[in-house]
Amino acid sequence: MQRSILILGGTAEARALAGKLASDPRFAVELSLAGRTRAPAEQPVPVRVGGFGGAEGLAVYLRQRGISILIDATHPYAAQISRNAAQAAKISGVPLVALRRSPWPRQPEDRWIEVDSVADAVKALGEAPRKALLTLGRQELLPFEAAPQHHYLVRSVDPVEPPLSVPNAVYLTARGPFEQADEARLLQDYGIEAIVAKNSGGPASYGKIAAARELGIDVVLIRRPDLPDVPSVETVEEMLAWLDHAPVPLK
Repeated sequence: MQRSILILGGTAEARALAGKLASDPRFAVELSLAGRTRAPAEQPVPVRVGGFGGAEGLAVYLRQRGISILIDATHPYAAQISRNAAQAAKISGVPLVALRRSPWPRQPEDRWIEVDSVADAVKALGEAPRKALLTLGRQELLPFEAAPQHHYLVRSVDPVEPPLSVPNAVYLTARGPFEQADEARLLQDYGIEAIVAKNSGGPASYGKIAAARELGIDVVLIRRPDLPDVPSVETVEEMLAWLDHAPVPLK
């Protein structure tokens, strides 16, 4: 009997997992995207875009669609979505498993300044003008308007509209993966003195971290938020193995 899977996605791992499951006759897979990216990458399974209306709305959706397994493969910083998923799983009785990539480990040569929020990252840049590469989501950039003395190079998947109300900002739109050599060239071309980033983990955006280490550049790294304590795995391969022994949902 075919089992229905809903993947809460938005990450490379979610897409890779959907691709692996698309041809597996045991499962019918649907991928849910929050809709924050205007032109998401093409996906190998049917896609639903938009929110559910919180945990209660997601629980209703799980029941109405007859979902057998809920997979939280959202970004490690999408804490509210993960909390909603955990609560919806409790309400509906649908088994939940999270696919959470490991954070990047700190290396001895890394010049990391670890902070808890974007606002703290702004403060960590200091009062003296610096040239900073910002690699955050476009929805998270507003706090940098409080520090207009810096020169910002802003890289995002979608254009930043409206642009920041600061006198010196350059905008790049690009989608990873980014190689270390290319990142090092970018940092040197723009004279970057600090990077502001999240500890997203995975290889796609690690190039800037390795390049910063190579060049002796500071990285203001925003720590991961607390996430619900649910069954979890770290890789697509581990998720596939989990699905081989997935529990049956409660009735």
